[in-house]
Amino acid sequence: ARSTARFGGDRAKIRVYESLGVGATRFMGYKTLTAKSVVVGLISDGDTVGEVGEDKEAEVVLVETPFYAEGGGQVGDSGELVGPNGKIEVTDTQMVMPDVIAHIGRVVQGTIAMGDMVDAFVDAVKREDAARNHTATHLLHAALRQVLGAHVRQAGSLVAPDRLRFDFSHVQAVTDEELWDVQLLVNEKVRQNASVLKDEDSYPSAIQRGALAFFGDKYGDTVRLIEIANGATFSFEVCRGTHVQRTGEVGAVYILGESSIGAGMRRIEAVSGRAAERMVWEGMER
Repeated sequence: ARSTARFGGDRAKIRVYESLGVGATRFMGYKTLTAKSVVVGLISDGDTVGEVGEDKEAEVVLVETPFYAEGGGQVGDSGELVGPNGKIEVTDTQMVMPDVIAHIGRVVQGTIAMGDMVDAFVDAVKREDAARNHTATHLLHAALRQVLGAHVRQAGSLVAPDRLRFDFSHVQAVTDEELWDVQLLVNEKVRQNASVLKDEDSYPSAIQRGALAFFGDKYGDTVRLIEIANGATFSFEVCRGTHVQRTGEVGAVYILGESSIGAGMRRIEAVSGRAAERMVWEGMER
């Protein structure tokens, strides 16, 4: 883990968080979308405060949280924090320091104060849609490697609730026929309703087992592994993002386009699940 690009190397911002003196935020979001927790850090107008009132922007650190902090291409969760005297609408979640998670939003009712016991509620629909797109990204990566060759390497991604973007190494434009083969293979794996298995291992052991890890990420001693398998393994990657339980939950994946983003680098944009259904509906002649 590391400070995110949100702060753009802003040392003053990071020092504010360091002044809180809080320990690591325990992430509970792989198993639950709701939790009770305690406010141990509160920042407003760029400084630490004891309380934040209605209509004020706030950044909240909790002892533990079900909110996923932006990372691995996946956007941060949104939702609500509800305390005894007020409520915050969370619009973003970021890893502001190694293992310290900040919930960023606005107080929409009453006040939120240091030491408050709060109920944390992740927006379940947005999380589920992001999980569909993250699993779809892994499927897309594996399909590209199968159709184009094992030289394909992930170079970055965006996993949002409404879309996904995947950057990869390849020296020429992907043809329409190749794109169709990739999409066909991805949706074949969706229809097979393959298992999406989650595991943890040491980084050296994970790599020895064949897990893929990419684009200069720094990994701790223990890493999370995502394996998509229906008998034989189709995809096996190091990834801390959130995913569905089985590929059938993805629904369908449609590739929107492919383009160059630099020498030897390509980008694919796609949709899955709810966004894919909306796209088909809006494109139908009735």
